[in-house]
Amino acid sequence: MTQDLFRQDAYLQHCTAHVVAVTEHGIVLDRTVFYPLGGGQAGDTGSLLLSDGTEIAIADTRKAKDSEGRPTADIWHVPQAGQSDALARLRPGVELTARIDWERRHRLMRFHTTTHLLCHLVPVPVNGCSITADAARLDLVLTDPLDKEALTEGIAALVAASLPVTIGTISDAELDAQPELVKSMSVSPPRGSGSVRTVRIGHATQIDLQPCGGTHVANTAEIGRVVVTKIEKKSATTRRVVLGFAA
Repeated sequence: MTQDLFRQDAYLQHCTAHVVAVTEHGIVLDRTVFYPLGGGQAGDTGSLLLSDGTEIAIADTRKAKDSEGRPTADIWHVPQAGQSDALARLRPGVELTARIDWERRHRLMRFHTTTHLLCHLVPVPVNGCSITADAARLDLVLTDPLDKEALTEGIAALVAASLPVTIGTISDAELDAQPELVKSMSVSPPRGSGSVRTVRIGHATQIDLQPCGGTHVANTAEIGRVVVTKIEKKSATTRRVVLGFAA
């Protein structure tokens, strides 16, 4: 089982860790700051630094699966191709430093929190989401047209309001009693442990609360200037909103 340090602190940029296994799919560590692809958010990139100075570039991070394709509690750190000599230095027990590409991760955090602001501005179900370092999109179950400029202004106002973003938990029973908290139709909150991680935006006035396992900024002011670059009609019942950072 890989201890996912990013769940408790999204601002951790590096950590010491030990190699658990090296597989054809990726490197498994006992603990990590690398976020794996999930919930629409791209997996982290970065590097693993050994004590002798050897550096292994990580091109992606994924949730591990067993031989039958079922998710496990491990995380795969996927190395870039062409590093066979460096990978040969890895074996179970080797200590190293895991370091994420922080600039890229921070962009992902800023976009992810913005998608939650969008859920407040357009309170309808979501049936698709993609968050990369360069753009983000949200597919909204909606038949009415949307105004690109109005949404951009709405996001800007919430960013300027400097709203706190806090991580919490809700019990499975509480979530069952409040199904409206689940905005996504395509990603189900993980259940079974007794509690589900939540992300809340707002203090005295709550702007948004929903189950989420992704990484977020601590305050909306940190998002900066995000604009709606495109609105597409994907189907009769779906409107896609694409977000980008202002130049």
